[in-house]
This record gives sequence, C-alpha cells and structure tokens, in this order.
Amino acid sequence: MKLLVIEDSLRLRTTLGRALTKLGHAVDLAADGGEGDVMGRTTRYDAIVLDRMMPVKDGIDVLRGWRADGIDTPVLLLTALGEVEDKLAGFGVGADDYLTKPFALAELVVRLEAIGRRRHHAQASPMTTVGPLAIDLTAKTVARDGADIPLTAREFSLLELLARRPGQIHSRAQIEERLYSETDGPLSNAVDAAVYSLRKKICPPGTAPLIHTRRGLGYVLEAAP
Repeated sequence: MKLLVIEDSLRLRTTLGRALTKLGHAVDLAADGGEGDVMGRTTRYDAIVLDRMMPVKDGIDVLRGWRADGIDTPVLLLTALGEVEDKLAGFGVGADDYLTKPFALAELVVRLEAIGRRRHHAQASPMTTVGPLAIDLTAKTVARDGADIPLTAREFSLLELLARRPGQIHSRAQIEERLYSETDGPLSNAVDAAVYSLRKKICPPGTAPLIHTRRGLGYVLEAAP
C-alpha cells in the first residue's frame, strides 16, 4: 500500500516509517499537520496514519478539512487522549479507526491494512484470477496452476497493482508512485527491474506470458485469449 504517516514525534515517525517499509509498503512521512495536510491532498494514498495533537495544524482540523473537501482516504487517528469524548470527536470528523498511544506496532499494522482495504470495498471477493494465476489479496498469496509462488512484499504489491485492473496499462510513473516513497529515490530502472523479477516468478520458462510490455506506455497483466 501507499501510506502517509503524519506524526510530530521524530522517534515514532521514524519507527513507523521503517517498520511499514519493511513490510513492503511505500511510506511517506510528514512532521506536522501543515505539511501532512498538503501531502494528503496532493498524493493518492491507500491509508493515512494521522497524529491528533501536532504543531502548525491539529490532526482533527486536518481531517475535518479533508472530509469537507471530499477527500475520503482511510485515516487511522493516533492520540495520547483515550477518553471516550476524544474518540467520538475523531470519528465525528471522519476517522476510520482510532489508536491510543502507547500502542503495539503489530496492532497498528493490522488496523491500518484493514482500513486500507476500504478503498477496494467494491471487490466482491479477496480472490482474483488472471488466466492460470490465482491471487489472494487478503492473505497475500499467489499460485499458478495450483502451485504456490513465493513473492517478496514489493513483488506482491506490484502484482496487486496490476491485478486489480487486468488488461489496463500501467505506466512506469504510475508504478513508481505506488511502489516507492518520496524518500526511496528509486533508480531510473527500478520499475523495470521489479517487473522483470516478478515476471520471472509468475511466468517461468515454457509457460504463457502474463505481464506484457507496451513499448513507450508501460506494463499490463493480461492472459492470452
């Protein structure tokens, strides 16, 4: 997923960024409400971790403004305030979930991935198939003709991006935006290398190709008729 963490504590912001990146997510970081507000408006994220009490602009004000302007990105609100009234205030302005500090990192990850799936709520089943490929978007597993294929977190993120819209061309810029954070600074051939690695795993020698290159346009996941 493409994630944004808005947190004024440098230690917590850094910890969350590193942990979520290790899990294969592309993570952008913002140090205050003003910076985070702009990033949340100008970049499409799958989910946002938003601290409530911050300098420049309070998290509640940031979220209220987003919802008023039609920005429906799922938001997990972080706060040191655990009173019921504070939680109701967060939900009242459009928070999707609420986590009180201190919290277990594992719980934040589970909650964050759960609200992130809201963007794809129209999908009737977590399973999707493309030709001989069966992809479980919830369990993050993939198999070809019944044989499991182990993928890295980033390889699965790339496959998920392509599989959600099979037959649609994704440009290198679109893939780079979804797979890498602003601080990654991927090399010019990073996307091509990622596609090559994924293609080798899901399309071994002797099998029909599934990832196709559209020269000058990008890549598409599509099974032969």
